[in-house]
Amino acid sequence: MNGEEGTFPTQGDLVVTASRQGNLFDPLCPTRLLLDRVGSRWTTMAVLSLAAAEGELRFTELKREMTGVSQKMLAQTLRALERDGLVDRRVEASKPPRVYYRLTGLGATLVAPLRSLRAWAEQYMPLIQHNCDMFDAADRPDGHG
Repeated sequence: MNGEEGTFPTQGDLVVTASRQGNLFDPLCPTRLLLDRVGSRWTTMAVLSLAAAEGELRFTELKREMTGVSQKMLAQTLRALERDGLVDRRVEASKPPRVYYRLTGLGATLVAPLRSLRAWAEQYMPLIQHNCDMFDAADRPDGHG
């Protein structure tokens, strides 16, 4: 039932007709779950890898790009992204079948925020690591460290 309040015309479509907006500070709001998913390192790496490809990538290509990810974790990440409408999956009938992934229009809207977050993390990681080292090495008078 496209066009009704609270519905989305197609998976990954950019037209949003829901009238409610999330509230991160409401403990019952699903925004918290969404931020957990999109904030994970594997989601970030998958989305940015697909964005850099500017098209489709095979599962094996994504696994090669995402150093350190297990096959199981990559499959779970891609399944969650597909369920959320951020990624499309295409299976090519061959032996063995070839599975391709690409960002949807909705998934493409996540690229800029994730690129910004990556840039921030890469820029400030040395300072944050220094702060952690200093904190861990401090003789804390409050007895908590």
